[in-house]
Amino acid sequence: MPQLWHLYLIECADGSLYTGITTDVARRYAQHEKGTGARYTRSHRPMRLLGSRPCGNHADALRAEAALRRLPKARKRTALWSIEIPPSPPLSARTP
Repeated sequence: MPQLWHLYLIECADGSLYTGITTDVARRYAQHEKGTGARYTRSHRPMRLLGSRPCGNHADALRAEAALRRLPKARKRTALWSIEIPPSPPLSARTP
């Protein structure tokens, strides 16, 4: 059975926002807090998890993450819950 992927948003101590995807939000946030997560959160310490949402498969989560990252900072907090995630194309339509 495929794992469910999640999109999450972290507020860092300097006021910046970090966006990521994972299959386990609690584990990944703990990694960011310990300094073993992403390179960005090693120098921009995480202050709090602002939220997360399920996205389906890995490809859907990557698309949602890219869409959220393109938004201005002021819209990211509310947009986490409103991003339209395009459905994955059927396997027969994918190129090898």
